[in-house]
Amino acid sequence: MKCPKCKSNLKKIKVNVAGATSKVISYQCPKCDYFEFESKTSQKVITELRESPLKIKQKIVKLSGDRLGIYFNNNVVRSLGLKKGEDIYVSVPDKKHLVLELGD
Repeated sequence: MKCPKCKSNLKKIKVNVAGATSKVISYQCPKCDYFEFESKTSQKVITELRESPLKIKQKIVKLSGDRLGIYFNNNVVRSLGLKKGEDIYVSVPDKKHLVLELGD
């Protein structure tokens, strides 16, 4: 493949994408800043990222007395449609996991 800007030969590079196990193939020009991603591998990584759960780092905060809590990130609130006062169910399957289930 030739670069559409400078007509140099493009190099085929496999690119890591954060959060995905698959790599995307990118064609990059060694002489100018031009690059493009291959459609097939790009779509595979996009599908893989959409299937993986949202993972956001949160800090535990002290509420009062011996109570601790977390604030939900605005993106989580919006994507789940959470409202103040709604019930959630909390289960602890093991010492490394906490499962929250939305109430009915």
